[in-house]
Amino acid sequence: MNENELAQIVSRVVQEKLCPAEITEMTLALAKRLAARVEEKAKEMGVNPVVAVSNTGARPVLVECTDDSYIASYDVALNKAYTVVALKMPTKTLKTLAQPNEPLYGIQFTNGGQIVIFGGGVPLVHNGKIIGGLGVSGGSEEQDTALADFGGAVLEEEIKCL
Repeated sequence: MNENELAQIVSRVVQEKLCPAEITEMTLALAKRLAARVEEKAKEMGVNPVVAVSNTGARPVLVECTDDSYIASYDVALNKAYTVVALKMPTKTLKTLAQPNEPLYGIQFTNGGQIVIFGGGVPLVHNGKIIGGLGVSGGSEEQDTALADFGGAVLEEEIKCL
């Protein structure tokens, strides 16, 4: 075990002892911190996204439109955040399953058209449970996917005593 791994373990144990309350649902404060991290990364990439965060009921907690983001990206980001909670999988995974001759072909035509079948959405998982969803739209599919994956990866860093 290297020094970095040991520091991460110690940090996690300390946080668990100092913050015993279990987070089971997305909060506005956490959504704001997560969106700020994604927007910072997007700026580095030269992307102007819309970032949407939903709760466990797939309802929006936060939607932020960065300067000069596409108008159409609002609905797309919101629907990605809905999709990942409603179907409990990243939209990039759903993309494969929704292709012709695959088991979920046509699913994008259900749920009032809210299902998105291309990358840029991830479930937000804490302690093995979905606490919300993240949808990012405004770049290419690859950029949106990278930003959503980044957001999912930094979630634990942003969970602190609220």
